[in-house]
Amino acid sequence: MSEKGYELAERGAWISIAAYIVLSLFKLVVGAFANSEALRADGLNNLTDIIASITVLIGLKISKKPRDENHPYGHSRAENVASLVASFIMLLIGMQVLYEAVHSIFAAKEQTPDLLAAWAALAAAIVMLIVYSYNQRLAKQLNSQALKAVAKDNLSDALVSIGAIVGIVGAQFGLPWLDPLAAFFVGLIIMKTAIDIFRETSHLLTDGFDEEKLLEYKQVIESVPGVKSVRDLKARIQGNHILLDVTVKVDPSLSVVKSHFIADQIEEMMEEVHKVQSTFVHIEPDVKEKSSQ
Repeated sequence: MSEKGYELAERGAWISIAAYIVLSLFKLVVGAFANSEALRADGLNNLTDIIASITVLIGLKISKKPRDENHPYGHSRAENVASLVASFIMLLIGMQVLYEAVHSIFAAKEQTPDLLAAWAALAAAIVMLIVYSYNQRLAKQLNSQALKAVAKDNLSDALVSIGAIVGIVGAQFGLPWLDPLAAFFVGLIIMKTAIDIFRETSHLLTDGFDEEKLLEYKQVIESVPGVKSVRDLKARIQGNHILLDVTVKVDPSLSVVKSHFIADQIEEMMEEVHKVQSTFVHIEPDVKEKSSQ
């Protein structure tokens, strides 16, 4: 990612942080005033989102550091680590929200929350959908894993607020237990989002890669003139960079210069077609092994 790209990604993280600070205070105050468990749970969720977004911001700042002796591939994997930490924070708060919601349900609360809480949740949902749309577009543009995690969190928060609205409005019809029940589902949504981010990030950190993408890469490489076959192909993601290792077979009579030209062509094709900036090519002669006598 370029320096400009990191600046844009950091801007997205800062926008999320600002939105969460305002919305968390707003929801906690209105939730207490309107006596809404669902809105208070939503506000607590936003408090942890502040910490998660700050973690992502730190990861982005570390990612843009240049390569050094201890990090020959750079620091871009700090993005993935930041996303992983964010998922743990979200998981903990989801468990806390679930616990408090279950406690409220069995406490048989009879007091109905004020309708003001529903309007507050609606306003918060609209704000978070706008922030989600911005960060989602930016994450796709920059191919930033950390910003993708932030965008997922933004969408989760919008859904959480919508769930709170359902519970609060339902409680107006003589069903006060719907408010803590909505808080319970808020907790489930938070935990699901956390688990999704954890699974995707841990998959990347353990060098997992999409097999369908590898097949697409193989087809492009095989189309390069001079490539007889692709003997081996591996890829991994580091931050927003794809690192590709490929072994190809070529005519054994080719000179070193011509073989090197084929390798350059593969690198150029991968960058042009699939935006892969780091392709490491190993050339082998296409020699048929003789069967043993």
